Amino acid sequence: MKSFSGKVLFLDRSDINTDEIIPAKYLTEITKEALKPYLLEDLKLDGFNPNSDIKEKKVVITRSNFGCGSSREHAPWALEVNDINAVFAVNFARIFRQNMYNCGMLATELSEANINEMFDTFSGKDTEAIVDIEKATLTLKAENIQKEYAFKLEGFDRALVEAEGWVGYADTNY
Repeated sequence: MKSFSGKVLFLDRSDINTDEIIPAKYLTEITKEALKPYLLEDLKLDGFNPNSDIKEKKVVITRSNFGCGSSREHAPWALEVNDINAVFAVNFARIFRQNMYNCGMLATELSEANINEMFDTFSGKDTEAIVDIEKATLTLKAENIQKEYAFKLEGFDRALVEAEGWVGYADTNY
């Protein structure tokens, strides 16, 4: 199973669209690996530098409507090839969310209150996320602070994550 834990990248904005996740000019690339250097290249966010801020990050915490815009698999692929396999937000664009699960990745919705608390408590700190798929919990740790958040991972979404995506699921079930 993929790793869902690691250092956190906080993206403090709603409505981050797929063109900001991976610019359309790179959609002609023929491998996922070719997308790697361009992740979040066009994201406009005060103080954010994709060249330095993404490095070593494994989990994204953001606001609402993440992955809106054009429906394309390239957006989850660009995250995946950068070893980011989990995104936590208030909500997601429907197709983006399903594309994440189809790749065996987490696109997990948490309450706005929990997301606000995460930003208030952990943003700006060197924060580590521990994602426990079995218990469906996200634990954040920074300095001497630790908080745990429960999330839902059920049914077909859980099956896709456990199978590392649609292809793995199909191989074992059809």
